[in-house]
Amino acid sequence: MPAEVQKLKINYKTMEDFKQFKEYGAQELSMLEDLQTNFVEDEIDSPFYGIYYGDKLVARMSLYKRDAKYDQYFDPPQDYLELWKLEVLPDYQGKGLGTELVNYAKSFKMPIKTNPRMNSRPFFEKMDFQPVTYNVERDLGENPLVWYPEGVSEQKNGNE
Repeated sequence: MPAEVQKLKINYKTMEDFKQFKEYGAQELSMLEDLQTNFVEDEIDSPFYGIYYGDKLVARMSLYKRDAKYDQYFDPPQDYLELWKLEVLPDYQGKGLGTELVNYAKSFKMPIKTNPRMNSRPFFEKMDFQPVTYNVERDLGENPLVWYPEGVSEQKNGNE
């Protein structure tokens, strides 16, 4: 099944599409509120990317660009992407759609950080994401995985 990743528009159709995903929650609800109060359909810069099969959204993720001044993961410190809510609908799993989304994120050639759900950790490890050295203050109980583009490595924290 050839997949094309698209930047999703923030509109009522997209919000309806999101309701079929398990990870539907506060993020989408706040965007829906923005739509209802501002009527700015399609005008909000969307952090969401997805893959449609016909007119059905079957896979999605969000990518947030983080500023280098907040970078506690990469050496040299730089802007990086945070990948959230990667999800493929059950009937479409095992068809390479998650891989397609992650490869799209990698195409920006920026380091990527994600906090995988426990059952998705093997998938991210297969996609060359690596654990970082745990730092209590920074990671706050999370176990992030990161992907390093060429020339980037793990930031060594002087506080270890």
